[in-house]
Amino acid sequence: MNKAFLIGRLTQDPQASTLDSGHSYCRFSIAVNRTFGSRDGESKADFINIVTWDGLAQNCVKYLVKGSQVAVTGSIQTGSYERDGVKRTTFEVRADQVEFLSRATQGASGAAPQARPKDTAIDELKEVDDDDMPF
Repeated sequence: MNKAFLIGRLTQDPQASTLDSGHSYCRFSIAVNRTFGSRDGESKADFINIVTWDGLAQNCVKYLVKGSQVAVTGSIQTGSYERDGVKRTTFEVRADQVEFLSRATQGASGAAPQARPKDTAIDELKEVDDDDMPF
């Protein structure tokens, strides 16, 4: 079984791209705190690369910014490439689910992240009296 469960904060804004086939994807990295620290009491973190696809990728690009906290469920993928005669191995998590836990207090530029555009359908909702409810 290959299943990864991670909770961490984005180390940078998500980067989106689209393949020639029309499939979109998004890459980002999260910092995941270790449950143990160093001998001097300093906490340590691991930096995990995440990739999402299609609709999930679009939502990540739309709603996440550097510092956002997320819970990621997915599977670990490995790859390899050669550079300057040295073979390198890559590891990333292909996310099946990304749950948005909290917004960052500041975006990558240091400014507060922009609020999502308001959904006009929600803004137009009217309060309903309990007596008018059919149940």
